[in-house]
Amino acid sequence: MEIIKNLDNDKLTMAVKGRLDTTTAPSLERELKSGLNGVSELIFDLSDLVYISSAGLRVLLSAQKVMNKQGKMVVQHANTDIMDVFEVTGFVDILNIE
Repeated sequence: MEIIKNLDNDKLTMAVKGRLDTTTAPSLERELKSGLNGVSELIFDLSDLVYISSAGLRVLLSAQKVMNKQGKMVVQHANTDIMDVFEVTGFVDILNIE
């Protein structure tokens, strides 16, 4: 997995590429824990994410809970396979997906 971060004032965009699974989810979690201070808008660009597991979903849910308190979070460009996972798990009702 590769994470590309772009911070513009209080808007953080994180492009996540590859697989977000049990092995890689802790890396994203560390990035989020150290990088959300002062952020009022978090955007996940998932255009190059090919797989997400329950561990990855947990990290997105944790980020959503943090951002509910300090701003907003948006998930963008999820492919059909990722959207299927979001739909089956009910994450379409939890996340703001564009």
